[in-house]
Amino acid sequence: MSARQAAARFGVGISSAIRWIARARIGERTPRPQGWRRGSSLDAHEAFIVGLIEARKDITLDEMVELLAVERSARIGRSALSAWLGRRGWTFKKSPHMHWSRPDQTS
Repeated sequence: MSARQAAARFGVGISSAIRWIARARIGERTPRPQGWRRGSSLDAHEAFIVGLIEARKDITLDEMVELLAVERSARIGRSALSAWLGRRGWTFKKSPHMHWSRPDQTS
């Protein structure tokens, strides 16, 4: 069966069928990963960042960005650091603030 016939039979593009047949001829029969997954520049500093968080639980993103720039020469934005932390399960919730008219802290 030709590549065009295979493409029509399986409902894929002709160029995809041609590439798959060429890959099969060289012995590559497993699917390739989809998308473009590249690592973050922060991956190299993961131990340092985790150390910062464990040393001081209330450290802010701005402080972490500054320490990364000073101590590791890693220039990264605050939102990029937040996204990187979120992908690794490090999420922080602010403590509830006390209303100005209440004498006791809310739960």
